[in-house]
Amino acid sequence: MRASAGAARGLFDKEISGFSIDSRAVRAGELFFALSPEDYRRHCFTATSFADAHRFIPQALTEGGAVAAVARAASVEGDEELRPFLDRLLLVDDVIDALQSVARGTIEAWGRPVVGITGSAGKTTTKDLTAHVLGATGRRVLRSRKNFNNELGVALSVLQMETDGARPEEFDVAVLEMGMSMPGEIARHCKVAPPDVAVLTLVAPVHLEFMGSVEAIAEGKAQLVEGMKAGGTAVLNADDERVLAMRAKAGHAGRVITYGVNEAADVRALGVQTVGVGASRFVLKTPDGEAEVVLPMHGRHNVSNALAAAAAAVSFGVGVEEIAAALSTAAPSEKRGEVLRFKEGFVVVDDSYNSNPRSLLSMAEAVAGGGEGVARRVVVAGEMLELGEEGAALHREAGRDIAGFGVDVLWGVRGLARELIEGAREGGMSEEATRFFEDSDAAGEALAGFVRPGDLVLVKGSRGVHTEKVVEALKERYELK
Repeated sequence: MRASAGAARGLFDKEISGFSIDSRAVRAGELFFALSPEDYRRHCFTATSFADAHRFIPQALTEGGAVAAVARAASVEGDEELRPFLDRLLLVDDVIDALQSVARGTIEAWGRPVVGITGSAGKTTTKDLTAHVLGATGRRVLRSRKNFNNELGVALSVLQMETDGARPEEFDVAVLEMGMSMPGEIARHCKVAPPDVAVLTLVAPVHLEFMGSVEAIAEGKAQLVEGMKAGGTAVLNADDERVLAMRAKAGHAGRVITYGVNEAADVRALGVQTVGVGASRFVLKTPDGEAEVVLPMHGRHNVSNALAAAAAAVSFGVGVEEIAAALSTAAPSEKRGEVLRFKEGFVVVDDSYNSNPRSLLSMAEAVAGGGEGVARRVVVAGEMLELGEEGAALHREAGRDIAGFGVDVLWGVRGLARELIEGAREGGMSEEATRFFEDSDAAGEALAGFVRPGDLVLVKGSRGVHTEKVVEALKERYELK
């Protein structure tokens, strides 16, 4: 990082209270990172157009009260509007590199354990469950903000240690979600925050538009194991053969801990049962013994997420009784399997944050077996994005599978979700039980007039389809308990 002469004389004795990449949200005392299209293109971002934040530097420094701005030198040179602010600019070649360097320095100086979590599905829930279990043991946990898991999000999550008055010494462990939409992205995360514990959930066909194949996805996810610290612990899903095969890449690990529902593993769930809507019961078995868990989450996929968190806790020496007690007090992440009960007598499982074929089928199967007293099992599924050339076929196959689960109603929302509906009809569902909508607004309006007491409704879709609007339409017309 290089600064102008004026900045070098007076800037570095100022205390920075936080870090921001959004000029609209920057607060007094923060360091503003002005991202440019060139920065985004050099890193793992899949959008086709990007805003240039250099034009918002004056706003961030004057209205927002930022102490300084980090800016791309090539974007500042010759910009007359920025000349009055040169003494408050730190000029760099790549702003994202600069942000990551600050985060990496923070982690290195802190020197305490990092848990890195990745997988094609279940990352955010596993991250939140892991943080919850470790926090229940008295450890002070820094966790990723929301699902901040890209090249900006991982760094910003680390920098929470030095934001709003926080200090690194106030945290005992960091639990970080690490996402991947482009090749090499996990390796970049590991350079910022090399994990002591690397947790792999599963490998599934997501981001195929950019990754090309499931095999390439597996190779990319395996970078978490390859990039963890020597002597660290790899936590691998024994139910996923591609994940389990990553054991071969863990030669530098001090330990490998496996977990699974179906296959033999170090950490297992025995006798999994559905307990009404929104809960699962099982016996947790670890090398330390057994204990019963009533997990307040829906579906076997969430049991698997809970096992991943349990295995991570085992790597810290947490006992089975303590893990089981913590899991029994957990809660779903926002819009990731939240159970909403309405006074009118119907229940909605809000899983609207994101979707891919594997996670959709897991949730649809869970709803299909939703328990006693359910009148109709309704699935509202939005288009699944970034599936590349296989998108249409994957939607159609998912529709056939959902029909086989025995749901009563399947609605598709936007684009390739039309193939989902066609697949369901091929699988035996009637035209009356299936319907396609062009957007989430139309689906929400229709569903608000369709639901009735006793219905169990799943709402799920990729982020860009905005299926949360379907849930919002229900909340506007009906009252939650």
